[in-house]
Amino acid sequence: MHEHREQPQGSEPTQEFLTFTLGHEEYAIDILRVQEIRGYDQVTAIANSPAFIKGVINLRGAIVPIVDLRIKFNLATVTYDPFTVVIILNVMKRIVGVVVDSVSDVIALAHAAIKPAPEFGSSFNTEYLMGLATIEERMLILVDIERLMSSGEMALLNEASEQ
Repeated sequence: MHEHREQPQGSEPTQEFLTFTLGHEEYAIDILRVQEIRGYDQVTAIANSPAFIKGVINLRGAIVPIVDLRIKFNLATVTYDPFTVVIILNVMKRIVGVVVDSVSDVIALAHAAIKPAPEFGSSFNTEYLMGLATIEERMLILVDIERLMSSGEMALLNEASEQ
């Protein structure tokens, strides 16, 4: 993982993001939500949970639910290899792990560099997207991880982690 810090012109405020890949796309989440990055390990499955909730792990005494964002975002092929990582997040005072294909780097984006996500109508839900940003030739999809993790369908996270 290398750090790539874009220095915007002037004194425009910036926000730092951790970038990661899911399939062929590159995503980014607020670095302030990231607690740590770990290799993918076996998880303990929770009965009757949705497919995207892989289960839970014991992280230094805390039971942490693990969500596979590749399954959540309906990506075609989900494989677990040495590059598969779990990003441990602290979202709304809860610890949650998300499985991604790989972690890329940390970038700083000026607020003006973040463009709103286009409207796709009812065929695609963009409520979990903060927007899109372009860095050189890279298109980043900025995920509002707090909104995603606190959504109704993810309420199971609370139930899973309380068991």
